[in-house]
Amino acid sequence: MLTLQSIFRARRPVAELALRTPLTPCPALSGEGRQVRLKLETVQPTGAFKIRGAANALAALTPAQAERGVVCASTGNHGRALSHAAAARGIPAIVCMSSLVPENKRQAISDLGAEIRIVGNSQDDAQQEVDHLVQSLGMNEIPPFDHPDIIAGQGTIGLEIMEDWPEVDTVLVPLSGGGLIGGAALAVKSISPHIRVVGISMERGAAMQASLAAGKPVAVPEEPSLADSLGGGIGLRNRHTFSLARDLVDEIILLSEADIAAGMRHLYHHHGLVTEGAAAVGVAALVTGKVASTGPNIAAVISGRNVDPVQFGKVLTGTLPA
Repeated sequence: MLTLQSIFRARRPVAELALRTPLTPCPALSGEGRQVRLKLETVQPTGAFKIRGAANALAALTPAQAERGVVCASTGNHGRALSHAAAARGIPAIVCMSSLVPENKRQAISDLGAEIRIVGNSQDDAQQEVDHLVQSLGMNEIPPFDHPDIIAGQGTIGLEIMEDWPEVDTVLVPLSGGGLIGGAALAVKSISPHIRVVGISMERGAAMQASLAAGKPVAVPEEPSLADSLGGGIGLRNRHTFSLARDLVDEIILLSEADIAAGMRHLYHHHGLVTEGAAAVGVAALVTGKVASTGPNIAAVISGRNVDPVQFGKVLTGTLPA
């Protein structure tokens, strides 16, 4: 069972491969009684928060499991994190992705020595290849979000926010499969139950939001989005993150592609930060006034920097979204 203690135990293996990231003030969005701070997971060695969960999950493998190798389905950042952690521990890794994953993310994974398999046009298609490799080769699946060790690793972000800013009232978190928001919400609400946790996703294919609205995990068609890292389903057999999101997330906000682009531009022009669309959604929700209600102290998780440079240039010049 996932508890606050699970997250505290994750701190040691996470610290072996991941950084404790800064919670930096955001003057451009602060003022008139409101203070905003940014939790910069962009400085992680793999460019995104996913290294936390991967480090924790691989540390839990037995020697026999490690010898058989690890496999995952990924929209990019989890595969990169798992490849980095596996290379550091000498564990074979295969990453399965759909054709929607940008080329820069594929190349980064390949550069770390993992085998890449491109399968179909959705995360669900990639997952079928994972299932095949687990059955045929006995590999260990390390899923991108619905896994206790992954969730606990991501939850260390919540611990750091609480330690650095006990006065925080609201935490804005990118929402996809729910590993990040589930871990972060469990951490902050276990310490201060009054804190609001707001999940933010894109209008195009928000699987967790659709599942919560339906009262159970449902399949949602994937669509191209600036927030590509938030794509993919939550799994119809979801065991952990659906219930965490249902029980701990106070509000879900969906953003248009124009909203997401505005967040990316804001972070670049005001902080010099190159971010992927998924990382900018918290700031985008603030810039566009989509956050319904917050306390005066708001922390936004900036989850990663692994954006395709051509795409980023088009966002800055206003070419994207079309």
